[in-house]
Amino acid sequence: MSYLFHILFYNPLYNGLILVLSWLPTPDVGVAVILFTFLVKFILFPLSKIAVRTQLKLREVEPQLNLLKEKYKDNREKLAVEMMSLYKTNGINPFSGILLALIQFPIVIALYSLFLRGGLPVVDVSILYSFVKGIFNSISTPLNMHFLGFLDVSKPQIILAIIAGIGQFIQIQLSIPKIAKVENPGFKDDLAQNMNTSIRYVLPVFILIISLKLSGAVALYFVAGSIFTIGQELYLKKTLKKGL
Repeated sequence: MSYLFHILFYNPLYNGLILVLSWLPTPDVGVAVILFTFLVKFILFPLSKIAVRTQLKLREVEPQLNLLKEKYKDNREKLAVEMMSLYKTNGINPFSGILLALIQFPIVIALYSLFLRGGLPVVDVSILYSFVKGIFNSISTPLNMHFLGFLDVSKPQIILAIIAGIGQFIQIQLSIPKIAKVENPGFKDDLAQNMNTSIRYVLPVFILIISLKLSGAVALYFVAGSIFTIGQELYLKKTLKKGL
């Protein structure tokens, strides 16, 4: 499993980061992390667009869903059938976001591993592809780990960690709406409510703590990812609402 993870995710992402570094006039690792994170997010953009469209449609039918939950609160099987019928009628695939999550999960782990123990500032040449090695030979080593000339991203950086936590909080508020409270909530309703609250408030604190403990490159990855996702959410919601 570890071998497949490195072959399919870690090694390609590592080589991608080195390629981005080779494109820069000055091989600043901090700038490369930002550009590389944007590149990965851009590649996943089509899946993100599908997920946001589904989210907007779900919000549109939320009043109807709430009526169904109240009407069939004592008949879970009938409720499931009616909900799926409502989704089908409105062209909603409630599982569309799962594919994005499944793809992003190993990518996030690989990026996290890359920035945590990516062999920087000394590059691990043994895992570079042959065509990348030729390009890498033109890059001076060790690599410049001082983002914009003053923030050493090889070490924890408080300011980046704080920005990462705030960015994650804003991102979550935009992408994960609050769950409306229902009368006589069951176990599933309470569980969903608690999970929603945990994601909205606990996750940003968790990102802040991680960023304080690990290298500034990890915090910079979270910052860049949040900036891209916030912009993406605002853009997609503005454009997709016109087509709904």
